[in-house]
Amino acid sequence: MKTNRNVALMYILLVVAQILVCNFINTGPYVFLTILPVMILCLPLAIPAVPLMLIAAVSGLAVDWLAEGIVGLNVLAAVPVAFIRNPVARLLFGKDHTDRAEGFSFRKNGFSKISAAVLICQAVFLAVYIVADCAGTRPFLFIAVRFTASLLCGYLLSLFVFNMFTSGENQ
Repeated sequence: MKTNRNVALMYILLVVAQILVCNFINTGPYVFLTILPVMILCLPLAIPAVPLMLIAAVSGLAVDWLAEGIVGLNVLAAVPVAFIRNPVARLLFGKDHTDRAEGFSFRKNGFSKISAAVLICQAVFLAVYIVADCAGTRPFLFIAVRFTASLLCGYLLSLFVFNMFTSGENQ
């Protein structure tokens, strides 16, 4: 029970951190910094897909409402990440790992598997977010550059957040 409270508190604090990043760090039109995908990835595997998608939607709505200005973009991008989280974990970490609902850590799962999971979740989030945000008003080259720059910067930030979120687990 204590672990669930710690996870919930850490998740809420990271949502607040995402809101602060969106409000106070202006990275320009080419970089969109987000930690929502890695936050969704780090939630316990015992959470079924539908409640996880609801958590992702509420988190995205909070970020949209309090930071972004366009209500619905983060919700639209976070829900697919929650939907693919369990299949990605099953694919990268194995069926046994997901059946036991073990947590993730660099020591248990290795840097390459964690990096792949973070990159997949970031890529899905950013692809949905950037395509919906640009909505036919920007050329393909702008979208490609924005996606690539956001993915690289978000990946580095996500590794730090992942390590912070999972540091309390048994390593």
